[in-house]
Amino acid sequence: MFTGIIQAMGVLQESRETGSDRRMRFTVDGLDTERLQIGDSMAVNGCCLTAVEIDADGFAADVSLESLERTTLGRLTPGDGVNLEPALTLSTPLGGHLVSGHIDGVGEVVARTPAGRSERWRFRAPQALAHYIAEKGSIAIEGISLTVNRVEGSEFEVNIVPHTSAVTTLGRYQAGHPVNLEVDLVARYLERLLQGDTAGSTGGVSEALLRRNGFLKD
Repeated sequence: MFTGIIQAMGVLQESRETGSDRRMRFTVDGLDTERLQIGDSMAVNGCCLTAVEIDADGFAADVSLESLERTTLGRLTPGDGVNLEPALTLSTPLGGHLVSGHIDGVGEVVARTPAGRSERWRFRAPQALAHYIAEKGSIAIEGISLTVNRVEGSEFEVNIVPHTSAVTTLGRYQAGHPVNLEVDLVARYLERLLQGDTAGSTGGVSEALLRRNGFLKD
């Protein structure tokens, strides 16, 4: 588990084919790799990866075909920056929200506009994820815990403060850039619990489903 509070930025140094998978090596800026052990989890742009090699400059992780196809990791090229967060421990302040590191889909930046010293960013999510995104709810974008300010169909807005732009990769992104999205865990599991044995057949939470489970009254 993670918090969505980025601890450091890294750079992809090497992406080597290993069959249908890849081994990616990242250098780390500002993260103590002496505390990292083989087998530890690290969120890279929000994707939970397992460290398989560690040295003084960074670490390497194997990235499966599933992750390459369903996240932005497969689009990275050497020299690209990445957001990094080690796994949550019992002594880690939960400054963001609970993030699993399991990407739900790839969205894209629609626009970024000034809003005082901050910026208002608009993103477009895959249609299948849109009903999980709620105003004033939480969402992880490239591994960053953010608050949703407005939702319009499959598009939503967040506010990015100058600090976030400076210490994450978002400051380098422009309209059209793909981003990893992880919706709030509560929304995802609430839907699954409500569906019960009918999961996969209803297409999501509906008014009828909520009424059957006592959330709506006639």
